[in-house]
Amino acid sequence: MEDRKNIVRIAVIAGAVLLVAILGYVGYNYFTSDDLPPEPSTASDGTATDTAPPTPPANGGNVPYAKILIVDRNMVLSQSSVGQDIMKQVQSQMDTARAGLKGREDALKAEYSALQQQISILAPAVKEGKIKAFEAKQQALQADVQKQQLMIQGGLDKARQQVILALRPILHKIMVERGANLLVEKGTLADGTPELDISADAIARLNAVLPTIKVTPQMPPQRPGGEQ
Repeated sequence: MEDRKNIVRIAVIAGAVLLVAILGYVGYNYFTSDDLPPEPSTASDGTATDTAPPTPPANGGNVPYAKILIVDRNMVLSQSSVGQDIMKQVQSQMDTARAGLKGREDALKAEYSALQQQISILAPAVKEGKIKAFEAKQQALQADVQKQQLMIQGGLDKARQQVILALRPILHKIMVERGANLLVEKGTLADGTPELDISADAIARLNAVLPTIKVTPQMPPQRPGGEQ
């Protein structure tokens, strides 16, 4: 009965060894509505700041007429040269991480198989020592998988922030050029005429100023409370 419990114990541990899949899908939906630039603002004296488009003539001195443009930021960021370059680098980093961890995973699988065969003939102290050693290796592999996942995601987040910062003045300049005072995300609209959509223009301008960017794996900054 004790041997059966030990076999079940190492089987549960071995079942958790297949951790390389954690690296499978890091951040493909990495541009979301949470990343949208802040609303344009004006200085205290009423003049436009470097992020605020000019205010059009007021309607009767009250509310200005709205001149709207539309942008699909997800399309801009995913179809731009820099967005595609970022995802190629991230995919390469994930492939490298998987390859590096696969050997350790296979070694633990082999060790698990050997333990299954030996468990009934080992002395209790030896048996317990081997199981604990197996647990330690499994936990170390799990920690390394999680660390690599965090570092790849951290590098992706940093690159994303740099792209968003580069995109903000581009969108602002297009608004200024077209005399618009309101930029609306395409996904929030039920309908809109094609001539209002500036996504293609934004892609072309982003390609010109930031065609590529280096994605460097790094630990993300800690959030309040010590969380990543």
